[in-house]
Amino acid sequence: MEGLVITDKKPGIFKDKNNRDGVSHFVAKDLVRGTLMQSFDFYQALTHPFAKAAYIIFVISEVHPFLDGNGRIARVMMNAELTTAAQTKIIIPNVYWEDYLGGLRRLTRNQDPKVYKRMLQRAQVFSDTLVGSDMDAIESILEKSNAFKESNESVLKIII
Repeated sequence: MEGLVITDKKPGIFKDKNNRDGVSHFVAKDLVRGTLMQSFDFYQALTHPFAKAAYIIFVISEVHPFLDGNGRIARVMMNAELTTAAQTKIIIPNVYWEDYLGGLRRLTRNQDPKVYKRMLQRAQVFSDTLVGSDMDAIESILEKSNAFKESNESVLKIII
């Protein structure tokens, strides 16, 4: 199965129908290109790497330009921005998934960026602890931090 590309989801192709998540309606399909272009103008005006990373993940998540893979693309773009600036990438562990979605929803529905910013900062602090000489060392840190658990089972612990 190596190299398998699933084409029925049209990866990398702008959506051809409107989409939503529960009560959140994403940008209408006919407005995606213009919204992304306008958003990119704002993105270019930002100077701080964390601000740029937080902004780009939010824009892709909010616009939802594809039928599938929006979250993955948003997180890749966020981490590309952080990597370019030699900052710690942000990993969202399973146990922190609801916090991640909650921060995005809070910004979307209440125009309140504080929870969103704190959520990303905490995830970056956690991600910075993932240092080890091999995969077993990293896996041990992930286990101790509850990263593999579901959000209804535990909370994220930052192991220093």
